[in-house]
Amino acid sequence: MINPQSRVWIYQANQELNNDVLQEISAILNQFTTSWTAHNQALKAFFEIKYKRFIVLVVDETQAGASGCSIDKSVHLMKELEQKYSISLLDRFNIAYREGDTVKSTDRAGFEKLLEQGVVNASTIVFNNMVSTYQDYQSNWETPAAKSWHNNVFAL
Repeated sequence: MINPQSRVWIYQANQELNNDVLQEISAILNQFTTSWTAHNQALKAFFEIKYKRFIVLVVDETQAGASGCSIDKSVHLMKELEQKYSISLLDRFNIAYREGDTVKSTDRAGFEKLLEQGVVNASTIVFNNMVSTYQDYQSNWETPAAKSWHNNVFAL
């Protein structure tokens, strides 16, 4: 059972990743999470890849807490993945949303244009990558734009 208060970090790719890339990234993330440490203590960590574009790192801090250095290691890994696969994972204004059953993404200006055109609105399902616990990830990650940070930034 996963501790609901486990820490979560979500990295969103700017495009859907193909199966070969997903397999390679999964192998890299598996090795990383099984050997991830903080102050020489093993972290109880795992990852998920959702919708072929979101990398979700989870640390159950009941065993050992993630430190600044250990978090830096994960960010460094994401930068390596960006370079190796020519993707963006650290752009916080790469905004993902649902269009029917499809997950799409755009930059901030593109999202504003979609709002003006009525393609997205307050009830559009967006991905709130700012969630910080596993519980929030499970209940508030996919949410209507009106209930996310998107509402504050874009005044929906």
